[in-house]
Amino acid sequence: MVAVLLASSLVSVYPDTAALHAQVQAGTLLQNHGVIATCDVCDSEIVTEAQGSAAPMTTVVPVGYSASELAAAYHLPASGGVAGTVALVDGGGYPGFESDLAAYRSQFGLPACTVASGCLKVVDYQGGPPLHPDGTDEEKQLSLETALDAQMISAACPACKILLVQAPTRDFYLSSLHTATDAVPSIARAVSTAVAAGVSAVSMSFGYPSTKDINTGPMSTVFSHPGIAFVASSGDSGYHGNVHGYWPQNLPSVISAGGTALYQTSDGFASNAWSGAGSACETDLPPANGQPAAVAAVCGGHRASSDVSAVSDPATGVAVYDSYAAGGWYTVGGTSAAAPFIAALYARGGHLSRVDGPNTLYAAPAGAFSDVTLGQNAAAHGCQPTSLQLCVSGTGWDGPTGVGTPNGLAGF
Repeated sequence: MVAVLLASSLVSVYPDTAALHAQVQAGTLLQNHGVIATCDVCDSEIVTEAQGSAAPMTTVVPVGYSASELAAAYHLPASGGVAGTVALVDGGGYPGFESDLAAYRSQFGLPACTVASGCLKVVDYQGGPPLHPDGTDEEKQLSLETALDAQMISAACPACKILLVQAPTRDFYLSSLHTATDAVPSIARAVSTAVAAGVSAVSMSFGYPSTKDINTGPMSTVFSHPGIAFVASSGDSGYHGNVHGYWPQNLPSVISAGGTALYQTSDGFASNAWSGAGSACETDLPPANGQPAAVAAVCGGHRASSDVSAVSDPATGVAVYDSYAAGGWYTVGGTSAAAPFIAALYARGGHLSRVDGPNTLYAAPAGAFSDVTLGQNAAAHGCQPTSLQLCVSGTGWDGPTGVGTPNGLAGF
């Protein structure tokens, strides 16, 4: 785990935030800044004040991509679609969750989403009252993940309702005394709680080491609900290998959300595969639901990931507001940004009766997704010559970006 240093002082002052935003647009932000992860199993990365620093870069105005910029990048309509409900499974208590979401939505001109209006609801993983905040650094770190998830749902589907299901903080921090097998039952219970609430989609921005005991059986059958889009981030450590991925994105009934860098120029937006985007085979499991034989063949007929992608590179990160950590605006990346964004597009698209894992992505009409043909994610691990599609972007499906990035709502 890389610990986040939570500042107790005032928000850092960056006099030229416009220049920082220009660096986000150009993908050069990390030339002078570093990144840190939020938790052991989280797939989010926070931009820091400097390379090698553990202090998050916080600003008084947003620096990362705004909701309107993301809508423009993915050609989302100004209105339309279905106002479904998106559940996000995250960890720990978060006392300022509603007000932080309000700050984000107000900043970017999105309609309010409150508990009083029925748009927002927060429960614990068993469906009870919200978790009582414990004030630990670990919990505050997790609030950054939660803020990212809820705010990306807001950007992708401003009219959607949001259900936050809170799992215990400890289940996002693994050690020799607390393994994935220990943590996953409460995560599975949280997903069941979301399903019982009748949601359209469930977003999960985390990944646990894959083992046979969590790949099959009760802890994975909770995702066997056609008509609900289960979306999980593919990971932030690049190519995982040709043997196993991470749970739950490796499951055939879960949509694996990969990652891209998103560049903006005077000519519009362009995406390349992000070097950190997770991709893998899961040789314990069959292909993803609806995955073409040609794609599964890259993994010897087993599940290949990812399925689809969106912005994830922290160098081209998104704006997130959080008052529970250091306080202020953060610039955040990771496939944790992609998963809630994609989940919200499923809820907004509304054609969920046909959804069973990623099946409808692979059956979408031509032009529903923008193919990502540049970039790779294998620099740290190497890629098997017989399965370059798992690591290197090119025409058609590839591991880092799947079928590509959203081009409006046609694919959902």
